Amino acid sequence: MNPEHSPLGKSVTYADEYSPAPLFPIPRAAKRAELGLTGSLPFHGVDVWNAYELSWLDPRGKPVVALAEFRVPAESPNIIESKSFKLYLNTFAQSRMVDAEAVTTLLRRDLSAAAGAPVGVVLQPATAFAQVSLQELDGDCIDGIDIEIDEYAAPRPEFLHADAGDETAETLVSHLLKSNCPVTGQPDWASVQIRYRGARIDRAGLLRYLVSFRRHSDFHEQCVERIFSDVSARCAPLELAVYARYTRRGGLDINPFRSNRPGDVPGNPRSARQ
Repeated sequence: MNPEHSPLGKSVTYADEYSPAPLFPIPRAAKRAELGLTGSLPFHGVDVWNAYELSWLDPRGKPVVALAEFRVPAESPNIIESKSFKLYLNTFAQSRMVDAEAVTTLLRRDLSAAAGAPVGVVLQPATAFAQVSLQELDGDCIDGIDIEIDEYAAPRPEFLHADAGDETAETLVSHLLKSNCPVTGQPDWASVQIRYRGARIDRAGLLRYLVSFRRHSDFHEQCVERIFSDVSARCAPLELAVYARYTRRGGLDINPFRSNRPGDVPGNPRSARQ
């Protein structure tokens, strides 16, 4: 179940007859242990996946296409490796299905088994595609701050600090988050939203910190949990939510959300870069 044993970065055959076999789960525990996250988690959340390349055949052999939203709970013991996810979705391509509900049932069953927890599945038919619109993350964008930056090798939490004498509640956004896939080295691009209540976070330091991920290698989910953990440790906000919207690869985008605010659930705003 190590990433090196997954199909990521390897030449594979794309099967187009339904099978859950391609799904490759990766335990979250090891990477969380690197952050000192053992036992009860300091956050709850969800990984919101969007699939843009889902198709199957109806009972008479005519292709059907749909968009799909998947919600994998952060409390699940496993993430699902993204290339294996794509390979799995492709197995529906030449499979005859009774209807979209039958497809949803299979997706929910197989993905929940791989993640080790119930996965939410919503399909959007082609007749509803016109309802899809672009929407950027709300908040104050910090990317225009005029600063010099020269640290890109690894996350630098020491850049983070907050003014204990200045309490606030605000939402900050940056479109400059970039990291690299830990297996293939390919770049992962994202916009990130940080919503918090507590001592005012220094915006320049936060921007330097986010840019310091630029050559860091980790999966999307682990980068967001690192950001949450570092901001929590260095700035001690009373409430904190971190949401990253990553650009798609292989017809999938992954958007991890972590929050310590009870009942906090993210929307699914598709941005211009997605």
